[in-house]
Amino acid sequence: MNFYYVLAFIAFIAGLILGYFILKALDNARLNGVNKRISSMLKEAEENSEKLKQSRLTEARDEINRLKQEAHRDIKERKNEIQRTERKLEQKEENLDKKLDRLSKKEDELRAKHEELDKRQADLDNVIEQQQARLEEIADMTKEQAQEILLNKTEIEAQHMLGMKLKELEERTQREADKKARDIILSAIQRCAVESAGDSTVSVVPLPSEDMKGRIIGREGRNIRAFESLTGVDLIIDDTPEAVMLSSFDPIRREIARRAMEKLVNDGRIHPARIEDLIDKAARDIDEEMLTDGENAILEMGLKNMHTELVRTIGQLKFRFSYGQNALSHSLEVAQMAGVIAAELGLDEELARRAGLLHDIGKAIDHQIEGPHAAIGADLAKRYGERPEIVSCIASHHDTLEISSPYEVIVAVADALSAARPGARRESLDAYIKRLEQLEEIAQSFEGVTRAYAIQAGREVRVILTANKTDDGSVHKLAFDIAKKIEAEMKYPGQIKVNVSRETRATEFAK
Repeated sequence: MNFYYVLAFIAFIAGLILGYFILKALDNARLNGVNKRISSMLKEAEENSEKLKQSRLTEARDEINRLKQEAHRDIKERKNEIQRTERKLEQKEENLDKKLDRLSKKEDELRAKHEELDKRQADLDNVIEQQQARLEEIADMTKEQAQEILLNKTEIEAQHMLGMKLKELEERTQREADKKARDIILSAIQRCAVESAGDSTVSVVPLPSEDMKGRIIGREGRNIRAFESLTGVDLIIDDTPEAVMLSSFDPIRREIARRAMEKLVNDGRIHPARIEDLIDKAARDIDEEMLTDGENAILEMGLKNMHTELVRTIGQLKFRFSYGQNALSHSLEVAQMAGVIAAELGLDEELARRAGLLHDIGKAIDHQIEGPHAAIGADLAKRYGERPEIVSCIASHHDTLEISSPYEVIVAVADALSAARPGARRESLDAYIKRLEQLEEIAQSFEGVTRAYAIQAGREVRVILTANKTDDGSVHKLAFDIAKKIEAEMKYPGQIKVNVSRETRATEFAK
């Protein structure tokens, strides 16, 4: 039994060995087949590569030949273009040479003419010098002396003729314009009347007794410090009996402080908390009052569609004064006059009234913003959507800009009329005296003036001339020059009359 197992095992081993060799033989046969196919494929790939290489070389040679042909054509065309350009340049050079030859000939001709002219000029100068020397010998004076005499005589005659012409033009213009201007201005003034109030930077609050001053000051000055810090106003407590003064350049703050102080005095309860409450209430009252006054002014002038801030600023003018004239009253008066003048001239009456009402709006805030009130007001009106015509009227009503529309002239005229009418404004004594002195100094700065007097509160200056140094024709010219110098150097309301006269005085003594 064991023998069979051994024999079966040996047969199994022999089968494995035989199967191994058979599989190996088969693998070798397959490997040989694969190698043959690979060799065949490599050979075929080499043949195809050679064919592709030959094809690529052929195409490259063809492309090179084509590029060479194109390059030859381009080179040929460029050569032809260069040749054409060279021929054109040669032709231009020939033409330039011809022109240069012609110019050289003309230059020679001109040089010869100049030499001839120089020679003739020299001969003429010699003749003139001889004639001049002869004339100086005959006239017994030099050329400069003769020129000076001639110029002086011509200047005197020109001044005389200019003075007479000025007089003629003034009379003609006056005849044509006086009647219409007088009617328009008188109509505007007669149809408008606005009250004026005094200007001040100090408000006085009466007290019921002197004891109230101590209560206003408070313990260690706490009440007065609180009042001044909250209002921004100086509270002056001096020896004035039963009164205190409030001082500030801001009219709104001063009015708020005045009303708050009056309420404190009437109430009697004076302490920091009460002071703050009353000041806040007075500020709210003032703000509402300014808006109400602005709305009333708008309604009075028949205007509409104005920004609320502009309306409030118009109301703020109620607390602003200029030369003793209330700014809001002045603005209403200017608006009314401007509307009347515009209506008389056939222009837009509402636009003129609107510009007149807003012309001084910059004065309401000029203590807060640096600059002239005309420029401040123009910027404010432009910011809140006013028309360009209104803005230009505001900006130019003091002649700071060039006039560009008739409405600017109307507003400026109405402003001058409102300021110049009797009782509208007042000025300090020092300013009044200074203006009169300046008037006389300007008049006396002209040659031939012996005396000058400012009369009628500076509305007229009378000028006396020396009779032997002037004539009747120069009187009108001198009056015109003095008036122009006053306009250029002085600022004044209304107009100033310049009255010039010649004086001949003879004095003898009987013995």
